[in-house]
Amino acid sequence: MRIGIEINGVLRNTIGKIEQTYQKFYLDKYEDDYGKTDTYNIDLSGNTELTNLPKPFKYEMNLPVTSLELNQHFKFATDEELYSFLFEEFTMEIFGHAQSTEYMTFNDLNEIYHSFRDKHDLMIVSDEIGKSKPASLFFLSKFGCLIEKVKFYSNSTINSMWNEIDVLLTANPDLLLQHPSDKLLIKYETEYNKNINSLYSIKNLKELEEILNNFIQC
Repeated sequence: MRIGIEINGVLRNTIGKIEQTYQKFYLDKYEDDYGKTDTYNIDLSGNTELTNLPKPFKYEMNLPVTSLELNQHFKFATDEELYSFLFEEFTMEIFGHAQSTEYMTFNDLNEIYHSFRDKHDLMIVSDEIGKSKPASLFFLSKFGCLIEKVKFYSNSTINSMWNEIDVLLTANPDLLLQHPSDKLLIKYETEYNKNINSLYSIKNLKELEEILNNFIQC
């Protein structure tokens, strides 16, 4: 059996780190600027003239994050600014320095690896873009991930990911709703996928071993 385990939402608290980074570098940074819209011109005689300037763009968060449509939860002036935030300016901050989803995530993951490695193939999979790939490798190494194989995919290469696994543990709503019929999906429960029904579902990584053993026995 070939088992894929996704990074985002399962191993890494990516959304939590996005919230933290957005708060620090956008909300806190621009909080003092918003509302300062009135300035005065003073001529040599001492007369003042009120000049109204356009309000600066207001950055806002809409919590909790109930979907992966991030522009619905983190306000940016343009989609390009959102992309830059994630994959250019704060890529290592978000994808490299995020916390694990649970306190014991990687202890449990490595125990699963030791239990299944002799008879089954385990692989880390993740939807990554550009600099988020090395940042994610840093994240895995930081927490001591023992699984040897890592597969990054995108919308254009997702089929190659499906071709390499039989079972996928994921929190991604799109993958839970749309996947090849011959693949087994296990949902890792999060705020943004709680309304999606799944035949198999876990709330913590430790539960994965029992489900996998049930698959094997069947």
